Amino acid sequence: MLRPIAPEKADALLRAGEARLIDIRDPEEFARLSIPQARLIPLSVIGRHPLKDEGAPELPVIFTCRSGKRTARAEQTLARLAPGAYQLDGGISAWERAGLPVERAHMPLPLFRQIQIGAGGLVLLGSLGGLFWPPLYWLSAFVGAGLVFAGTTGFCGLGVLLSRMPWNRTRL
Repeated sequence: MLRPIAPEKADALLRAGEARLIDIRDPEEFARLSIPQARLIPLSVIGRHPLKDEGAPELPVIFTCRSGKRTARAEQTLARLAPGAYQLDGGISAWERAGLPVERAHMPLPLFRQIQIGAGGLVLLGSLGGLFWPPLYWLSAFVGAGLVFAGTTGFCGLGVLLSRMPWNRTRL
């Protein structure tokens, strides 16, 4: 079982160098919002990575996610990988509400949402525009066919196009 730990107590342990914090969210989530001392090890690959520092294996591990629910669902696995570990009570959301430091990146909407907005907008344009110029209905059919193609092949041309837009490029 993972022991719950309050954000303030976890912060005190981390500042004193008496614990290590492991964030189990996906890389995109971590890039958007993270706790400065956290190390990212996504839940999907956590069994393949060492959780303890070689130089200080006795340090307890504190696991966190956004709200604590993901950590609670994976509790048995995490407890087996790091006996005596803690779960950050309320996750990063509680940490932020407690006024503790976070690193927040300004990032565009996730690519999947951009695709949904783009495809939905084109279908709407084709449907409504077809009322004034009937050949525009074909735009909706084209987008629908593109979505079917993307779903069956795994290749999304709109996704490739959007990923190359200036607002989606990572800045070094």
